[in-house]
Amino acid sequence: QVQLVESGGGLVQAGGALRLACKVSGSFFRINVMGWHRQAPGKQRELVATFNPDGSSTYADSVKGRFTISRVNAANTVYLQMESLKPEDTAVYYCNARVLVTDYWGQGTQVTVSS
Repeated sequence: QVQLVESGGGLVQAGGALRLACKVSGSFFRINVMGWHRQAPGKQRELVATFNPDGSSTYADSVKGRFTISRVNAANTVYLQMESLKPEDTAVYYCNARVLVTDYWGQGTQVTVSS
């Protein structure tokens, strides 16, 4: 079992920055994919950034160059640094972890970017 708790969301003006954190507990060593997704009102959940099994990172085209995913293994925490935020980044952001074929999700944290 894996438990994920997100933090760091909030309201920010366009052009601003936020850092999201995802604290992982449980079978951290069994996770083979981990990352961030988001869901805006009326839209499907989409991948934002993820660590792949080979250690590489994948980013959605819409956030490349603005968002950075990182992790501190000793703290069992994954971060998403978001820069140059745009109103279209407004969404609930979810931390995700995959163990074999099972996906685990956090409760989500709201990010609102005002114009």
